[in-house]
Amino acid sequence: MADVHGRCDDRFSAVRDALAQHLDGEELGASVAVDLDGETVVDLWGGHRDEARTQPWSEHTIVNVWSTTKCVLALAALLLVERGELDLYAPVGDYWPEFSAKGKKDVQVRHLLSHTSGVSGWEKPFSIRDMYDWSSATERLAQQRPWWEPGTASGYHAATQGNLVGEVIRRITNTTLRKFVADSIADPLQADFQIGARESEVSRIAPVVPPPPPDVDPRTLDPDSIAVRTSTGPVMSAKAANSPEWRAADLGALNGHSNARGVMKVLRVLSLGGTAGGVRLLSPKTVELVLDQQFDGVDLVLGERFRFGMGFCLGSPVVPYVPEGRTFFWGGWGGSLAVVDLDRRLTITYMMNRMTPGIIGSGRAEAYVRAVYAALG
Repeated sequence: MADVHGRCDDRFSAVRDALAQHLDGEELGASVAVDLDGETVVDLWGGHRDEARTQPWSEHTIVNVWSTTKCVLALAALLLVERGELDLYAPVGDYWPEFSAKGKKDVQVRHLLSHTSGVSGWEKPFSIRDMYDWSSATERLAQQRPWWEPGTASGYHAATQGNLVGEVIRRITNTTLRKFVADSIADPLQADFQIGARESEVSRIAPVVPPPPPDVDPRTLDPDSIAVRTSTGPVMSAKAANSPEWRAADLGALNGHSNARGVMKVLRVLSLGGTAGGVRLLSPKTVELVLDQQFDGVDLVLGERFRFGMGFCLGSPVVPYVPEGRTFFWGGWGGSLAVVDLDRRLTITYMMNRMTPGIIGSGRAEAYVRAVYAALG
């Protein structure tokens, strides 16, 4: 059986066993962490950083966590709510006047966080390289018309949410999203999390390994559908995520770099009522805003039912292994996942480098999450 490093309480030994089993199977390198009531009860890692299996995944390995980054983006917005600087029910134009153009004056901040703003992708032509220029990419979103009536449906803002919410944050704080997250979240919580990756960190990054190509003939898809317009504006590339340009960019929806422990140390501030490790970022009242349901229905981009609150998913049949209740979650392309359970004061995180197909989560993520909840009884 594959070697698993780190530690876990005996009560959670099934999590270690599940990780070992999958490292012998589909996993390449991965990490799993669990915080329960302020105590780290699981902090495990194993496998390899590279496909040739010559470089072990170590305690300090980090990886591009794709849309798990959005969890930290949402926390950044909540932090400004806590400070009284941001109203989630206010028009975006109150903070970013240019955004009110082209029929978007009634779009509220909550619509950005819940994927209901109508701005789920960039109008083509638009490439991944175009995303690297924050100013021009953000200006283009401000000048677009919404693709559906804002607030009436969700359409996953796969790449745009980072610029949309991030620009609101930038207008309020007069600093970049990357710096705001570092100074106000990661550093105070002593969490190994960064948007992008500093050059000094490149040596410990595990490159992501792309999933198999989707088994869909693009000729059968409606090019005018919201799903196609979003997924082609721009077309995502796992190869691009391994480039220096991607790592140097400020992509608040896509290029967080961390591992399970790093993401857990950030998000446990939510499961613990706003205070973690002696650092208070939010009040319990602000944490509860996440549970304010904004939409429940079939997402126009993802094609499945999702219940969206403020920045997180509150439930979906796509991820049936996250219990109902005061729980919320999100993850990244390829299978990474973060689960926050307010009633149990529980945070579960899983980050890996070999990507799987699918919308969110994976069979591997399911195995680890189920093992945690089974241990809790």
